[in-house]
Amino acid sequence: MATPNEPVSGPIEGDGVRRRDFINIAAVSFAGVGVAAAAIPLVYQMNPSADVLAMASSEVDISKIQPGQAIKTVWRKQPVFVRNLTPAEIKAANAVDVSSLRDPQTLAERTKPGKQNWLITMGVCTHLGCIPLGTGEGENRGPFGGYFCPCHGSAYDTAARIRQGPAPLNLKVPEYVFTSDTVVTIG
Repeated sequence: MATPNEPVSGPIEGDGVRRRDFINIAAVSFAGVGVAAAAIPLVYQMNPSADVLAMASSEVDISKIQPGQAIKTVWRKQPVFVRNLTPAEIKAANAVDVSSLRDPQTLAERTKPGKQNWLITMGVCTHLGCIPLGTGEGENRGPFGGYFCPCHGSAYDTAARIRQGPAPLNLKVPEYVFTSDTVVTIG
């Protein structure tokens, strides 16, 4: 046994071990809280901004679009064409042999059931991203009566399907829902 003046070798039993464990746990906990405090703003900044959330969907009032007319609207900073097809345009689109098309799709595949007269497409040419003509009064609709891209001559029919020119695909149909007889929500 050691005398009171003799140095003790080895760790002190009891309080010394507990104090060291407490300091280690406190240091690791403090570091963990610091990492969490630094990570939360980094993760939060990856959330979409308010302007992006506002453009996640777009409501369009279609009540004033007459048969044969089209309008241009914006969704996610890109143009969208909304066209009210006439019975003659629907008939012309349905008369096309789908197997002869570069990107074969029927008009029914590009519209909603019961709303075949409403064609909603992105207003961006699938060739190089130009905006085709055909929505405005007197604009060139091309030889097929749909849309015409002035950049490289792509021509789309009344169902916005590619019929001529360098564009590889039909005009894209975005996700949309008829929320009423006069309102469409795109996105």
